Amino acid sequence: MPCWIALLRGINVSGHNIIAMKDLRLLLEDAGLKKVQTYIQSGNCVFTSTKSKAHLSKLIRQVIGERFDVDVPVTVLPLAEMEKAIRDNPFAEQGQASPKSVHLYFLNSKPADADLVSLSGIAKTNESFQLKDKVLYLFAPDGIGRSKLASAIEGALGVSVTARNMRTVTKIAELARSI
Repeated sequence: MPCWIALLRGINVSGHNIIAMKDLRLLLEDAGLKKVQTYIQSGNCVFTSTKSKAHLSKLIRQVIGERFDVDVPVTVLPLAEMEKAIRDNPFAEQGQASPKSVHLYFLNSKPADADLVSLSGIAKTNESFQLKDKVLYLFAPDGIGRSKLASAIEGALGVSVTARNMRTVTKIAELARSI
């Protein structure tokens, strides 16, 4: 059965959209997903299902909305797509030294008219980014909390995104491979 990864955006952040991972696992199992596992509290789920990517994204968003009364964007990826994102990382060397300084922004769709020039204009001298297919890679050695570049990515791309640092992405992929 195919293995999938769901990345929920904006849950358990600064006291908003609080969802316990145990409750989320049970909810997704009740919705028909199999072998559901979660990683840390920020909404990273792995599971198996024969349903399509589009169906899974809609289903997960719907059941979360109904059960927890929150509307959170859900990015669903097959394991192979996440593994490709890891392999294609242009900042792999920097990520080896500091995995929390490399962030992967998973796009829900390919941007029609990404404004990468404006992103380049606000990047600090030690920040770098690269857009490959439906993943924007960001190297931000000072972190993303105060990064103007990080906060401008979604607007410049014009599509919904959710980001995870390289350490988290690697752990999610390892978890997915184990189910």
